[in-house]
Amino acid sequence: MPVLIAHVIPRSPGGRAGIQAGDTLLSINGHEITDVLDYRFYMTSSHLQLALMRSGKAFSKEIRKEEYDDLGLEFETYLMDKQISCKNKCIFCFVDQMPPGMRESLYFKDDDSRLSFLFGNYITLTNLSEKDIDRIIQMRISPVNISVHTTDPELRVRMMKNPAAASSLKYLERLVQAGIHVNAQLVLVPGWNDGTALEKTLQDLGKLGPNLQSIACVPVGLTRYREGLPELKPFDRQGALDTIAIIHRFAEKMLKERGNRIARPADEFFLKAGIEPPASEYYGDFDQLEDGLGLFSMVRDDFLAALEDDQDSRAQGIQSIVTGMAAYPLISRLAEQAMEKHPSLKIHVYPVRNTFFGEQITVAGLVTAQDILHQLAGAELGERLLFPSVMLRWEGDRFLDNMTVADLSHALGVPMLPVANDGWELYEAMLHRDMGNPT
Repeated sequence: MPVLIAHVIPRSPGGRAGIQAGDTLLSINGHEITDVLDYRFYMTSSHLQLALMRSGKAFSKEIRKEEYDDLGLEFETYLMDKQISCKNKCIFCFVDQMPPGMRESLYFKDDDSRLSFLFGNYITLTNLSEKDIDRIIQMRISPVNISVHTTDPELRVRMMKNPAAASSLKYLERLVQAGIHVNAQLVLVPGWNDGTALEKTLQDLGKLGPNLQSIACVPVGLTRYREGLPELKPFDRQGALDTIAIIHRFAEKMLKERGNRIARPADEFFLKAGIEPPASEYYGDFDQLEDGLGLFSMVRDDFLAALEDDQDSRAQGIQSIVTGMAAYPLISRLAEQAMEKHPSLKIHVYPVRNTFFGEQITVAGLVTAQDILHQLAGAELGERLLFPSVMLRWEGDRFLDNMTVADLSHALGVPMLPVANDGWELYEAMLHRDMGNPT
Protein backbone atom coordinates (compact mmCIF):
# COMPACT_ATOMS: atom_id res chain seq x y z
CA MET A 1 0.00 0.00 0.00
CA PRO A 2 1.54 3.38 -1.02
CA VAL A 3 2.33 5.75 1.84
CA LEU A 4 1.77 9.50 1.92
CA ILE A 5 4.72 11.72 2.85
CA ALA A 6 3.64 14.27 5.46
CA HIS A 7 6.87 16.26 5.78
CA VAL A 8 10.34 16.45 4.24
CA ILE A 9 13.21 17.65 6.42
CA PRO A 10 14.94 20.60 4.73
CA ARG A 11 18.44 19.91 3.36
CA SER A 12 17.99 16.16 3.95
CA PRO A 13 18.76 13.77 1.05
CA GLY A 14 15.05 13.65 0.25
CA GLY A 15 14.71 17.43 0.50
CA ARG A 16 17.67 18.07 -1.76
CA ALA A 17 16.18 15.65 -4.31
CA GLY A 18 13.02 17.76 -4.51
CA ILE A 19 10.63 15.38 -2.78
CA GLN A 20 7.71 17.28 -1.26
CA ALA A 21 5.09 16.84 1.44
CA GLY A 22 2.01 15.36 -0.19
CA ASP A 23 4.00 13.08 -2.48
CA THR A 24 3.30 9.35 -2.22
CA LEU A 25 6.17 6.90 -1.80
CA LEU A 26 5.62 3.74 -3.85
CA SER A 27 8.89 1.83 -3.76
CA ILE A 28 12.63 1.99 -3.06
CA ASN A 29 14.93 0.12 -5.43
CA GLY A 30 11.94 -1.79 -6.73
CA HIS A 31 10.73 -2.89 -3.29
CA GLU A 32 7.19 -1.88 -2.38
CA ILE A 33 7.04 0.31 0.75
CA THR A 34 4.08 -0.43 2.99
CA ASP A 35 5.27 0.50 6.47
CA VAL A 36 8.15 1.70 8.64
CA LEU A 37 10.06 -1.59 8.48
CA ASP A 38 10.11 -1.59 4.67
CA TYR A 39 11.18 2.05 4.67
CA ARG A 40 13.98 1.68 7.21
CA PHE A 41 15.26 -1.59 5.74
CA TYR A 42 15.43 -0.50 2.11
CA MET A 43 16.59 3.11 2.59
CA THR A 44 19.91 2.07 4.17
CA SER A 45 21.68 1.69 0.81
CA SER A 46 23.86 4.52 -0.46
CA HIS A 47 22.28 4.47 -3.95
CA LEU A 48 18.48 4.65 -4.07
CA GLN A 49 15.91 4.73 -6.82
CA LEU A 50 12.58 6.01 -5.47
CA ALA A 51 9.26 5.59 -7.27
CA LEU A 52 6.77 8.27 -6.24
CA MET A 53 3.43 9.80 -7.16
CA ARG A 54 2.48 13.49 -7.20
CA SER A 55 -0.96 14.77 -8.15
CA GLY A 56 -1.77 11.46 -9.80
CA LYS A 57 1.41 11.38 -11.89
CA ALA A 58 4.21 8.87 -11.34
CA PHE A 59 7.81 10.06 -11.19
CA SER A 60 11.13 8.83 -9.88
CA LYS A 61 14.11 10.22 -8.00
CA GLU A 62 17.65 8.92 -7.83
CA ILE A 63 19.41 9.64 -4.54
CA ARG A 64 22.98 9.07 -3.44
CA LYS A 65 23.78 9.39 0.25
CA GLU A 66 25.94 7.93 2.98
CA GLU A 67 24.95 4.38 3.86
CA TYR A 68 22.37 4.27 6.71
CA ASP A 69 21.75 8.03 6.54
CA ASP A 70 18.05 8.85 6.87
CA LEU A 71 16.27 10.08 3.76
CA GLY A 72 14.52 12.78 5.77
CA LEU A 73 10.98 11.73 4.88
CA GLU A 74 8.33 11.82 7.59
CA PHE A 75 4.88 10.23 7.51
CA GLU A 76 1.48 10.74 9.06
CA THR A 77 2.09 8.01 11.65
CA TYR A 78 5.28 6.43 12.92
CA LEU A 79 4.35 2.98 11.59
CA MET A 80 3.15 4.51 8.28
CA ASP A 81 -0.05 2.47 8.57
CA LYS A 82 -2.46 1.30 11.27
CA GLN A 83 -1.17 -0.41 14.39
CA ILE A 84 -2.11 -4.10 14.46
CA SER A 85 -4.43 -5.00 17.32
CA CYS A 86 -4.63 -8.27 19.23
CA LYS A 87 -7.19 -10.88 18.15
CA ASN A 88 -6.94 -12.93 21.34
CA LYS A 89 -9.15 -12.86 24.41
CA CYS A 90 -6.57 -14.04 26.94
CA ILE A 91 -8.03 -15.01 30.30
CA PHE A 92 -5.41 -12.81 32.04
CA CYS A 93 -5.39 -9.82 29.66
CA PHE A 94 -4.64 -6.68 31.67
CA VAL A 95 -6.43 -4.42 29.20
CA ASP A 96 -9.68 -6.30 29.88
CA GLN A 97 -9.17 -5.51 33.57
CA MET A 98 -8.93 -1.74 33.11
CA PRO A 99 -11.53 0.47 34.80
CA PRO A 100 -13.83 2.61 32.63
CA GLY A 101 -13.19 6.27 31.90
CA MET A 102 -9.45 6.18 31.20
CA ARG A 103 -7.50 7.38 28.14
CA GLU A 104 -8.59 5.64 24.93
CA SER A 105 -5.03 4.50 24.21
CA LEU A 106 -5.03 2.38 27.39
CA TYR A 107 -7.75 0.14 25.97
CA PHE A 108 -5.86 -0.70 22.76
CA LYS A 109 -4.53 -4.27 22.62
CA ASP A 110 -1.27 -4.23 20.70
CA ASP A 111 -0.01 -7.34 18.89
CA ASP A 112 2.26 -5.74 16.27
CA SER A 113 5.49 -7.51 15.29
CA ARG A 114 7.00 -4.21 14.12
CA LEU A 115 6.66 -2.74 17.60
CA SER A 116 8.26 -5.88 19.03
CA PHE A 117 11.40 -5.11 17.04
CA LEU A 118 11.31 -1.33 17.38
CA PHE A 119 10.23 -0.97 21.02
CA GLY A 120 10.42 -4.43 22.60
CA ASN A 121 6.66 -5.02 22.71
CA TYR A 122 5.44 -8.62 22.97
CA ILE A 123 3.55 -10.42 20.21
CA THR A 124 1.60 -13.68 20.31
CA LEU A 125 2.20 -14.82 16.67
CA THR A 126 -1.55 -15.45 16.26
CA ASN A 127 -2.13 -12.74 13.65
CA LEU A 128 0.97 -13.42 11.55
CA SER A 129 0.99 -15.13 8.16
CA GLU A 130 3.72 -17.11 6.43
CA LYS A 131 4.50 -13.93 4.48
CA ASP A 132 4.97 -11.98 7.72
CA ILE A 133 7.36 -14.61 9.06
CA ASP A 134 9.27 -14.60 5.76
CA ARG A 135 9.69 -10.82 6.05
CA ILE A 136 10.97 -11.04 9.64
CA ILE A 137 13.55 -13.57 8.50
CA GLN A 138 14.51 -11.70 5.33
CA MET A 139 14.95 -8.39 7.16
CA ARG A 140 16.72 -10.04 10.09
CA ILE A 141 14.27 -8.48 12.54
CA SER A 142 15.89 -9.64 15.75
CA PRO A 143 15.30 -10.05 18.61
CA VAL A 144 11.56 -10.66 18.63
CA ASN A 145 9.69 -10.75 21.96
CA ILE A 146 7.00 -13.43 21.95
CA SER A 147 4.26 -14.14 24.49
CA VAL A 148 4.26 -17.94 24.51
CA HIS A 149 2.58 -18.69 27.87
CA THR A 150 2.50 -22.42 27.15
CA THR A 151 3.71 -24.80 24.44
CA ASP A 152 0.71 -27.10 24.95
CA PRO A 153 -1.43 -26.28 21.87
CA GLU A 154 -4.78 -27.08 23.49
CA LEU A 155 -3.95 -25.19 26.67
CA ARG A 156 -2.73 -22.20 24.68
CA VAL A 157 -6.05 -22.08 22.81
CA ARG A 158 -8.00 -22.25 26.08
CA MET A 159 -5.91 -19.51 27.67
CA MET A 160 -5.91 -17.19 24.65
CA LYS A 161 -9.37 -18.08 23.32
CA ASN A 162 -8.13 -18.11 19.74
CA PRO A 163 -7.88 -21.24 17.57
CA ALA A 164 -4.80 -19.74 15.88
CA ALA A 165 -2.95 -19.94 19.21
CA ALA A 166 -2.17 -23.60 18.54
CA SER A 167 -0.97 -23.47 14.94
CA SER A 168 1.06 -20.27 15.43
CA LEU A 169 3.46 -22.11 17.75
CA LYS A 170 5.12 -23.53 14.62
CA TYR A 171 6.56 -20.10 13.88
CA LEU A 172 8.76 -20.28 16.97
CA GLU A 173 10.87 -23.06 15.48
CA ARG A 174 11.02 -21.36 12.07
CA LEU A 175 12.30 -18.13 13.57
CA VAL A 176 15.05 -19.62 15.73
CA GLN A 177 16.18 -21.98 12.95
CA ALA A 178 16.54 -18.96 10.68
CA GLY A 179 18.83 -17.24 13.20
CA ILE A 180 16.27 -14.87 14.70
CA HIS A 181 16.78 -14.36 18.43
CA VAL A 182 13.63 -14.82 20.48
CA ASN A 183 12.79 -13.67 23.99
CA ALA A 184 9.86 -15.69 25.30
CA GLN A 185 7.38 -14.52 27.92
CA LEU A 186 5.29 -16.84 30.07
CA VAL A 187 2.49 -15.15 32.01
CA LEU A 188 1.83 -17.80 34.63
CA VAL A 189 -1.64 -18.38 36.08
CA PRO A 190 -2.10 -20.70 39.10
CA GLY A 191 -3.96 -23.84 38.12
CA TRP A 192 -3.55 -23.20 34.40
CA ASN A 193 0.01 -23.13 33.04
CA ASP A 194 2.10 -23.49 36.21
CA GLY A 195 3.34 -26.74 37.80
CA THR A 196 3.74 -29.65 35.36
CA ALA A 197 2.49 -27.49 32.47
CA LEU A 198 5.30 -25.03 33.16
CA GLU A 199 7.86 -27.85 33.31
CA LYS A 200 6.76 -29.06 29.87
CA THR A 201 6.84 -25.55 28.40
CA LEU A 202 10.38 -24.96 29.66
CA GLN A 203 11.54 -28.30 28.31
CA ASP A 204 9.99 -27.60 24.90
CA LEU A 205 11.50 -24.13 24.69
CA GLY A 206 14.89 -25.45 25.79
CA LYS A 207 14.94 -27.69 22.70
CA LEU A 208 14.79 -24.68 20.38
CA GLY A 209 18.51 -24.04 20.76
CA PRO A 210 20.67 -20.98 21.48
CA ASN A 211 18.59 -18.51 19.45
CA LEU A 212 15.90 -18.85 22.12
CA GLN A 213 17.90 -16.44 24.22
CA SER A 214 15.69 -15.90 27.27
CA ILE A 215 12.46 -16.94 28.99
CA ALA A 216 10.68 -14.51 31.33
CA CYS A 217 8.32 -16.15 33.83
CA VAL A 218 5.87 -13.52 35.09
CA PRO A 219 3.01 -13.94 37.61
CA VAL A 220 -0.46 -13.00 36.43
CA GLY A 221 -1.60 -9.51 37.44
CA LEU A 222 -5.21 -9.29 38.63
CA THR A 223 -7.07 -6.03 39.16
CA ARG A 224 -10.40 -5.58 40.93
CA TYR A 225 -12.13 -5.02 37.59
CA ARG A 226 -12.80 -8.62 36.52
CA GLU A 227 -16.57 -8.71 36.23
CA GLY A 228 -17.56 -11.16 33.49
CA LEU A 229 -14.02 -12.51 33.20
CA PRO A 230 -12.78 -16.01 34.17
CA GLU A 231 -12.23 -16.50 37.88
CA LEU A 232 -8.49 -16.55 38.48
CA LYS A 233 -6.42 -16.46 41.63
CA PRO A 234 -3.03 -14.85 42.28
CA PHE A 235 0.07 -16.72 43.40
CA ASP A 236 0.44 -17.15 47.14
CA ARG A 237 3.79 -17.57 48.89
CA GLN A 238 3.90 -21.36 48.50
CA GLY A 239 2.88 -21.16 44.87
CA ALA A 240 5.64 -18.63 44.23
CA LEU A 241 8.19 -20.86 45.98
CA ASP A 242 7.12 -23.90 43.95
CA THR A 243 7.29 -21.94 40.69
CA ILE A 244 10.75 -20.56 41.46
CA ALA A 245 11.93 -24.11 42.20
CA ILE A 246 10.69 -25.38 38.81
CA ILE A 247 12.35 -22.51 36.97
CA HIS A 248 15.61 -22.91 38.88
CA ARG A 249 15.85 -26.64 38.12
CA PHE A 250 15.52 -25.94 34.42
CA ALA A 251 17.82 -22.90 34.58
CA GLU A 252 20.60 -24.81 36.31
CA LYS A 253 20.36 -27.53 33.66
CA MET A 254 20.69 -24.89 30.91
CA LEU A 255 23.58 -23.23 32.74
CA LYS A 256 25.53 -26.51 32.76
CA GLU A 257 24.70 -27.32 29.14
CA ARG A 258 24.95 -23.86 27.53
CA GLY A 259 26.52 -21.53 30.06
CA ASN A 260 23.30 -19.51 30.23
CA ARG A 261 20.34 -19.92 32.59
CA ILE A 262 17.93 -18.74 29.88
CA ALA A 263 14.84 -18.91 32.14
CA ARG A 264 14.34 -16.64 35.13
CA PRO A 265 11.45 -15.69 37.43
CA ALA A 266 10.26 -12.08 37.46
CA ASP A 267 11.19 -10.02 40.50
CA GLU A 268 7.57 -10.32 41.69
CA PHE A 269 7.96 -14.06 42.21
CA PHE A 270 10.89 -13.54 44.59
CA LEU A 271 9.00 -10.83 46.47
CA LYS A 272 5.85 -12.97 46.75
CA ALA A 273 7.99 -15.85 48.04
CA GLY A 274 9.74 -13.63 50.60
CA ILE A 275 13.14 -14.25 49.00
CA GLU A 276 15.76 -11.60 48.34
CA PRO A 277 16.27 -11.42 44.54
CA PRO A 278 19.70 -12.64 43.36
CA ALA A 279 22.69 -10.44 42.55
CA SER A 280 22.81 -8.70 39.16
CA GLU A 281 25.14 -11.38 37.74
CA TYR A 282 22.23 -13.85 37.86
CA TYR A 283 20.46 -11.97 35.06
CA GLY A 284 23.22 -12.15 32.44
CA ASP A 285 22.60 -9.47 29.81
CA PHE A 286 19.23 -8.44 31.34
CA ASP A 287 17.44 -9.51 28.14
CA GLN A 288 13.99 -8.89 29.63
CA LEU A 289 14.61 -6.12 32.14
CA GLU A 290 11.50 -4.24 30.97
CA ASP A 291 9.41 -7.31 31.81
CA GLY A 292 10.45 -7.10 35.46
CA LEU A 293 13.43 -9.48 35.43
CA GLY A 294 16.37 -8.10 37.38
CA LEU A 295 15.21 -4.52 37.87
CA PHE A 296 15.11 -4.93 41.66
CA SER A 297 18.65 -6.33 41.71
CA MET A 298 20.05 -3.77 39.28
CA VAL A 299 18.72 -0.82 41.29
CA ARG A 300 19.87 -2.34 44.58
CA ASP A 301 23.37 -3.28 43.42
CA ASP A 302 24.00 -0.01 41.58
CA PHE A 303 22.75 2.00 44.57
CA LEU A 304 25.08 0.14 46.94
CA ALA A 305 27.97 0.66 44.53
CA ALA A 306 27.25 4.40 44.47
CA LEU A 307 27.01 4.43 48.26
CA GLU A 308 30.37 2.70 48.64
CA ASP A 309 32.01 4.91 46.02
CA ASP A 310 30.85 8.14 47.70
CA GLN A 311 33.62 9.75 49.74
CA ASP A 312 31.44 12.60 51.02
CA SER A 313 29.11 12.23 54.02
CA ARG A 314 27.85 15.81 54.31
CA ALA A 315 24.49 15.55 52.51
CA GLN A 316 21.63 17.10 54.44
CA GLY A 317 18.01 18.14 54.19
CA ILE A 318 14.61 16.46 54.37
CA GLN A 319 12.85 14.88 51.44
CA SER A 320 10.55 11.97 50.73
CA ILE A 321 10.06 9.11 48.29
CA VAL A 322 6.84 7.44 47.18
CA THR A 323 6.76 3.96 45.66
CA GLY A 324 4.59 0.87 45.22
CA MET A 325 4.12 -1.79 47.88
CA ALA A 326 6.45 -4.29 46.14
CA ALA A 327 9.45 -1.96 46.09
CA TYR A 328 8.82 -0.38 49.50
CA PRO A 329 11.05 -2.74 51.55
CA LEU A 330 13.95 -2.23 49.15
CA ILE A 331 13.64 1.57 48.90
CA SER A 332 13.26 1.85 52.69
CA ARG A 333 16.41 -0.20 53.23
CA LEU A 334 18.40 1.85 50.73
CA ALA A 335 17.18 5.09 52.29
CA GLU A 336 18.26 3.87 55.74
CA GLN A 337 21.74 3.08 54.42
CA ALA A 338 21.98 6.52 52.83
CA MET A 339 20.97 8.16 56.12
CA GLU A 340 23.53 6.09 58.05
CA LYS A 341 26.26 7.47 55.81
CA HIS A 342 24.85 11.02 55.89
CA PRO A 343 23.69 11.71 59.48
CA SER A 344 22.24 15.13 58.55
CA LEU A 345 20.02 13.65 55.89
CA LYS A 346 16.38 12.69 56.51
CA ILE A 347 14.43 10.61 53.98
CA HIS A 348 10.80 9.56 54.41
CA VAL A 349 9.70 6.59 52.28
CA TYR A 350 5.97 6.12 51.72
CA PRO A 351 4.37 3.00 50.20
CA VAL A 352 1.15 3.44 48.27
CA ARG A 353 -1.56 0.78 48.31
CA ASN A 354 -3.16 0.42 44.92
CA THR A 355 -6.84 1.06 45.65
CA PHE A 356 -7.38 2.21 42.06
CA PHE A 357 -6.64 -1.15 40.40
CA GLY A 358 -6.89 -3.28 43.53
CA GLU A 359 -4.38 -4.19 46.21
CA GLN A 360 -3.21 -7.31 44.35
CA ILE A 361 -1.39 -4.85 42.07
CA THR A 362 1.79 -3.84 43.91
CA VAL A 363 4.19 -2.58 41.22
CA ALA A 364 5.14 1.10 41.17
CA GLY A 365 4.39 1.46 37.47
CA LEU A 366 0.65 1.10 38.11
CA VAL A 367 0.35 3.53 41.02
CA THR A 368 -2.01 6.42 40.23
CA ALA A 369 -1.84 10.06 41.24
CA GLN A 370 -5.13 9.89 43.13
CA ASP A 371 -3.86 7.08 45.35
CA ILE A 372 -0.70 9.09 46.07
CA LEU A 373 -2.76 12.19 46.87
CA HIS A 374 -5.21 10.41 49.17
CA GLN A 375 -2.56 8.44 51.06
CA LEU A 376 0.09 11.16 51.40
CA ALA A 377 -2.20 14.05 52.26
CA GLY A 378 -0.91 15.54 55.51
CA ALA A 379 2.31 13.46 55.52
CA GLU A 380 5.69 15.04 56.23
CA LEU A 381 7.17 15.41 52.76
CA GLY A 382 10.08 17.76 53.34
CA GLU A 383 11.70 19.77 50.55
CA ARG A 384 10.51 17.62 47.67
CA LEU A 385 8.91 14.30 46.75
CA LEU A 386 10.77 11.76 44.59
CA PHE A 387 8.76 9.19 42.62
CA PRO A 388 9.58 6.49 40.04
CA SER A 389 9.34 7.78 36.48
CA VAL A 390 7.61 4.51 35.48
CA MET A 391 4.46 5.89 37.12
CA LEU A 392 4.14 8.26 34.16
CA ARG A 393 3.04 7.57 30.60
CA TRP A 394 5.86 7.58 28.03
CA GLU A 395 5.49 11.32 27.37
CA GLY A 396 6.49 11.82 31.01
CA ASP A 397 3.78 14.32 31.93
CA ARG A 398 0.79 12.36 33.26
CA PHE A 399 -0.03 9.51 35.59
CA LEU A 400 -2.28 6.64 34.45
CA ASP A 401 -5.37 8.41 35.83
CA ASN A 402 -4.58 11.49 33.69
CA MET A 403 -3.48 13.79 36.51
CA THR A 404 -0.38 15.79 35.60
CA VAL A 405 2.73 15.91 37.74
CA ALA A 406 2.20 19.67 38.15
CA ASP A 407 -1.35 19.17 39.40
CA LEU A 408 -0.32 16.52 41.94
CA SER A 409 2.62 18.63 43.08
CA HIS A 410 0.30 21.60 43.64
CA ALA A 411 -2.24 19.46 45.51
CA LEU A 412 0.42 18.04 47.84
CA GLY A 413 2.18 21.37 48.24
CA VAL A 414 5.64 20.01 47.45
CA PRO A 415 7.93 19.97 44.38
CA MET A 416 8.06 16.54 42.73
CA LEU A 417 10.89 14.88 40.79
CA PRO A 418 10.63 11.69 38.69
CA VAL A 419 13.57 9.31 39.12
CA ALA A 420 14.48 6.59 36.62
CA ASN A 421 14.91 2.95 37.63
CA ASP A 422 18.63 3.47 38.11
CA GLY A 423 20.45 2.92 41.39
CA TRP A 424 23.06 5.61 40.76
CA GLU A 425 20.40 8.19 39.86
CA LEU A 426 18.32 7.23 42.89
CA TYR A 427 21.30 7.69 45.19
CA GLU A 428 22.13 11.10 43.75
CA ALA A 429 18.48 12.16 43.98
CA MET A 430 18.24 11.06 47.63
CA LEU A 431 21.22 13.28 48.40
CA HIS A 432 19.84 16.20 46.37
CA ARG A 433 22.88 16.09 44.07
CA ASP A 434 20.89 15.40 40.93
CA MET A 435 20.49 17.98 38.21
CA GLY A 436 16.77 17.39 37.75
CA ASN A 437 14.26 20.23 37.98
CA PRO A 438 11.31 19.36 40.25
CA THR A 439 7.83 20.23 39.02
